[in-house]
Amino acid sequence: MADQAETLREIMRTKNGSADTSKTRVIAIASGKGGVGKTNIATNIAIAYANLGKRVVLMDADLGLANVNVVLGIIPKYNLYHVIRRQKTMREIIMDTNYGIRIVAGASGFAKIANLNDEERNGFVEELSELGNADVVIIDTGAGVSSNVLSFIAAADEAIIVTTPEPTAITDAYGIIKIIATEIDNLSLGLKLIVNRVSSVTEGKRVAERVVNIAGQFLNLKVDYLGYVYDDPDVHQSVLRQRPFLVANPRSKASICVQHIVSRLEKVEFREGGGVGQFLKRIFGRSAE
Repeated sequence: MADQAETLREIMRTKNGSADTSKTRVIAIASGKGGVGKTNIATNIAIAYANLGKRVVLMDADLGLANVNVVLGIIPKYNLYHVIRRQKTMREIIMDTNYGIRIVAGASGFAKIANLNDEERNGFVEELSELGNADVVIIDTGAGVSSNVLSFIAAADEAIIVTTPEPTAITDAYGIIKIIATEIDNLSLGLKLIVNRVSSVTEGKRVAERVVNIAGQFLNLKVDYLGYVYDDPDVHQSVLRQRPFLVANPRSKASICVQHIVSRLEKVEFREGGGVGQFLKRIFGRSAE
């Protein structure tokens, strides 16, 4: 896994086949269990980055039960299955969307390749060089832990773990953090936590403190609390309509939360309303072009 992750890191740091000082930022988003809203969070984070003027690729790296395209209401003709089977190249399957991001669809329904063999994985890694032209690559990994999930996490600049206040989700979030700590050698990535579907700021903070403190005490691992996302009825409606909530209602409670989270990732201040959107685009978007 170490060699695989290092190869993936090098590929994602290179643009157009040569070293470049403007490096692609790779963020892996994972969860200890399914059903915590990980894909929805990943999709809307990608759109929030695009709203800053960033060139964003959202890759659905769930190689068994992919659903990024479902959240976006898109029916892809080709997906990662065709790349892994060498039937298509990554360039041929990357899709533009109406949301300012490009997506790489996952291989939904092909559970037999949920864990790739070495040959398939190596060929897949080679194809990932096509993503090096993006400013930000958001990788929506599969729920739980497989060798594929750990490979993407190990190769990323940052890993974001998504959980909810449910006791089982909290336990599983700690479980995946523990596996990351024990299975990934020389862990140097920034490990962060988002608490989804909270009823209050206090609830988000309470859940985060529990996970952060246990990880620090028993694993000697620093986990940063990145933020929370409210349990917002607009999110449910957006899922039914297959339209991201950040687009459907940019001023909803969940949308504001996601924009705050991306602001923290970029280390800038988010102010609701006013001209902050254009301000951030000028600072972070145009300088990279």
